[in-house]
This record gives sequence, structure tokens and C-alpha cells, in this order.
Amino acid sequence: MEIIRELPLDQILLGDTVRMMRMLPTASIDCIFADPPYNLQLRGELRRPDESVVDGVDDDWDKFADYAAYDAFTREWLIEARRVLRKDATIWVIGSYHNIFRIGAILQELGFWILNDVIWRKSNPMPNFRGRRFTNAHETMIWAARGQDSRYRFNYQAMKSLNDDQQMRSDWLIPLCTGNERLKNEHGLKLHPTQKPEALLHRILLSSTIQGDVVLDPFLGSGTSAAVARRLSRHYIGIERHPAYVEAALGRVRRVRPVTDDGLSTTPTKRDVPRVAFGTFVESGALPAGTMLTDRMKRVQAVVVADGSIKAGAVQGSIHKVGAEVQNAPSCNGWTFWHFERGGKWVPIDVLRTDPPA
Repeated sequence: MEIIRELPLDQILLGDTVRMMRMLPTASIDCIFADPPYNLQLRGELRRPDESVVDGVDDDWDKFADYAAYDAFTREWLIEARRVLRKDATIWVIGSYHNIFRIGAILQELGFWILNDVIWRKSNPMPNFRGRRFTNAHETMIWAARGQDSRYRFNYQAMKSLNDDQQMRSDWLIPLCTGNERLKNEHGLKLHPTQKPEALLHRILLSSTIQGDVVLDPFLGSGTSAAVARRLSRHYIGIERHPAYVEAALGRVRRVRPVTDDGLSTTPTKRDVPRVAFGTFVESGALPAGTMLTDRMKRVQAVVVADGSIKAGAVQGSIHKVGAEVQNAPSCNGWTFWHFERGGKWVPIDVLRTDPPA
């Protein structure tokens, strides 16, 4: 089989997932979002009491002979997923109780490093028509790095900003895809039974990718991930075996307008902050020798020394070492612990890295 040497950026490929993934170069993808078959039909849980089909999930793509066949399929596409991911890339896989635990075990067996399981809690779930179980009001997403040694991206500050300046939790309350966002066929019915809401993909891509990253969706469906990737100025590659879904996804993506450059910037994470030695600010005069430092509550004091160390009583050393010593703690982030006076206010010395003096 001839290997594609260049990535088919911003394209939707019609064909079998595994076959198409094998045509992609190794270590070429920054993030994967995968919404694989849920294996519903094998469990016989598709029909309501009136024998109508639940959400219309009766397509061939969800038919497997047994659990072994489903596991073999899962292993096959995840092997290719790990091959095409860059070393520091991550993968998101969404599923329900029918399949997500099987997928999680296979992810671990293949060497992926699970970072979080995120619960998508639906504010408007489908009711349980039989009345014999709890209403199934959530789906589970596994977020995993390619390996344990991956320096994966997590836009922590962006997620905090998105959540009213509070840490983003691992349970996300987002409604099902409804209204104008839900794609319909020529009969006015749902085009795709499991179309995901754009709000869900917005949060996923904003948390783990940056502008220009390449996002692969091996089960593109109606194209939600491609549409959101385009809006956020990420490159996308979609794979879908159903011609009607491909046609709908292409039309959907063409209608998307990418946000302007001003709307793409996100709050930098600590990893994005330049690595600058404390002594650099001492020798430049931004924080000259003799400057008094204190903690936020002004309980302890230290003085800046000309060699870039600080001294608190008999203790002298780095901002981190001295900070730990005065607190009798095993470690300390000196950048956030120590404060200095600037413009009549006491501010952490960390501002020197993010907002240096002119």
C-alpha cells in the first residue's frame, strides 16, 4: 500500500478508519478525538418497549459478532492511533458503559497513559423508556497521553478562565445537541444518531491543543470535531465511511468562519512562562540587591543578595530553598511565595516573568 507522504490537512477522507489511518505518516498528529462505535447492538439494548429503535443506532458500523470482535477492532484502530500521534500528543475517546471500560483497558495495554476520565453530564438526557434502570444521563471520555513520558499540553489557565476563574472539574454539564445545531436529513429526521454538541468539542480542543495543531477524528460522523477545529484555527483530518455523513460534514465545515487572531489567544499556562533565572532580574536591576522580600501575609522577610540568592536570617540560598526553610516545608515555589513592593503594592516576584518592567 502506498503511504501518503504529506498530511491531508483540512480534508475529510471517505473510507475505512484503520485503512485510512495506515496511510498517514508516523508521529504526525497532535491530538485525536475519537467517538467509536458504542457496541450497543451486541448487548441488545437498542429497542424501546414499542420496538422502535433508540436514537436510530442500527447502522452497520455498530454491528459486531461478539465482544472479541469488538475488542479486536478497538485494538486495531488504537494501535494506528498511537503510531500517528506525536510523542507529546494526547487522545480523547468518548463512550458509554457499553464500551468505554473495554477501551480503557486496551488503551493501557497499548502503553497510553491515562490522564483523566471526564464525565459529560447531559442536562437534557433521553429518558429511560422501560423504567427499569436509572436514566443514563452521562457519557465518559478518557483523556490519555501517548505515553507516560509525554510532555502533553494542558491549557490549565484557559480552562480556568472558561470556568469563571475556578479550576475546571472533570464533570462537564453540557446539553445534548439540539435545535439548529442538530443536522437533519431530507425527511427532517436526525442525520446522525450520536452527533456531539459543539460546546463539548470546543472545551476538548481548547484544553489540549493550540492554534495550528493537527486534530484527527477517525470516526468523524457529522463533522463536529472538524467544524470546531476550523473555528479555532486548528487543522483537522476526518475519516468517515458513510458517504451521507461525509457530504453533510463537508457542507457543515464550509459554513464555519474561523475566529480572528485576537479571538484565538488563550491565557498562558505555567509551562508557557519563559524559564528565566531569578538572578537575571537581580543583575538587570529589575530586582536589585538589597530589595526586601516578604510572604503574602508578611510573616517572614528576606533580602535579595547580589549573587541572585536571598537571605532570611541565617538561611541563604535560592528563592525556592529559603522559602521552604522558613516554612519548614519540603518544597516551595519561590516565584509565588515571595513578594516585593511595586507601585505601592506587594506583588509576587512571578510578575517579573510575565510583566517585566519597561
